[in-house]
Amino acid sequence: MLFETYRASVDAFVAANRENVIRDIKRLVDVPSVEGKPEEGKPFGPGPAAALAEGLAIAGEMGLDTHNCENYIGWAELKGATDTQIATITHLDVVPQGNGWTADPFDMQVKDGWLIGRGVADDKGPSVLCLYALKFLKENNVPLKYSVRALLGANEETGMVDVDYYLEHYAAPAFCFSPDAEFPVCNGEKGGFNGELVSNPLAGNLLEFEGGVAHNVIPDRASCLVKGDISKLSERQGITLEEENGAVRIRGWGKGGHAAMPAGTVNAIGLIVDYLLDNGLCTEEENAFLKVLQKLHHATDGSGVGIAAKDEAFDPLTIIGGMITIRDGRLRQDVDSRYPTSITGEEIARQLSEALGGTGTVEDARWNKPFYISADDAAIQALVDTYNEVTGENAKPFTMGGGTYARHFPRAVSFGPERLDTVLPDFAGPMHGANEGANIDQLMQALKIYIFALLRLQDIEL
Repeated sequence: MLFETYRASVDAFVAANRENVIRDIKRLVDVPSVEGKPEEGKPFGPGPAAALAEGLAIAGEMGLDTHNCENYIGWAELKGATDTQIATITHLDVVPQGNGWTADPFDMQVKDGWLIGRGVADDKGPSVLCLYALKFLKENNVPLKYSVRALLGANEETGMVDVDYYLEHYAAPAFCFSPDAEFPVCNGEKGGFNGELVSNPLAGNLLEFEGGVAHNVIPDRASCLVKGDISKLSERQGITLEEENGAVRIRGWGKGGHAAMPAGTVNAIGLIVDYLLDNGLCTEEENAFLKVLQKLHHATDGSGVGIAAKDEAFDPLTIIGGMITIRDGRLRQDVDSRYPTSITGEEIARQLSEALGGTGTVEDARWNKPFYISADDAAIQALVDTYNEVTGENAKPFTMGGGTYARHFPRAVSFGPERLDTVLPDFAGPMHGANEGANIDQLMQALKIYIFALLRLQDIEL
């Protein structure tokens, strides 16, 4: 078996390339690659295109064959003896930096065994690991039965148009894994629902309301400007006040995180909504809509707006409000829900409309259905066995609320590199949060797992 043949070589390769991996992750992290305004030949703006160019440059320096698909997506590849293909898929675009960083998010730092920077975990670090896995296969002249392609996407965070483009123009791989989640293997992802709760026209006391940086990020801060007398108000935990042109600026200070994992977070928008209602600062019409938002923010399981749901395959439904603004005289609250098989996107849209009770409407509702692949699938078992052999654990496949590229392919899963038991130090934060961090030792162990997994996949029938 290839897995056994190259065991010692893999250990030596991983040890020898530790500093190289760190260097190349920094090369990618230092490229700001938040989606921007489309330009000629750059469908997602200059940032993602620049990151894709840098990723392919790294692959080219390894001697890998590379291809750029009009800056939608790119790949590095090693040809096998057959046309059957195994693929990895990661992404080089990132969510906006957000607030609360203690250093420049696009100048990666190394601190006490951790990498800090936007994308070190999601998903530039894993992208480099996949390229180094192919580098091992090439340098060791591994006899490949199946071709191996490392896909590098540029639009995962804001629509996955990149992978839609790819599958319109190229055949899907026989099996694909996406290093964009946690170990051991995620063989199912909840459905994803997005939309806006839009109030009826308001002409009252609310002058401004802004919060959030992306639909799938729980905001750690928000700001509201409202008519009122600051002398009659007092600050409280998570709320600060400022006088501004005869009105009151209310700032909410929460704890951000990923929309799919809201446990332990504090939504700053919800803090402000509570304060407005508790202090009677708004008109009756404004209050009616704010009370709906209060129900939304008080229960991330959806129970406040009547959509709580669970099933045997997935954890319970989650829902958060990611961004809020006032536009054209209407208050607009973006929502992001991850839902199991016991409810549908249509039902969520309908129930949210009912929860609004005539105070507003649900607009731009869209959703992706849940997907699930049996844990008995031979390729999934190959990944799980590899993880357990490297770590000495007895882990089992799991399902999650996060959405990855895997749901777009006929046979795909997400596979690390995060660990559910990782304890973040005080100076590091989670994916999508401030001071996004990745543990270097865990990244290097993940590299070993990915190399062994690609070797093991060569030995099964696909």
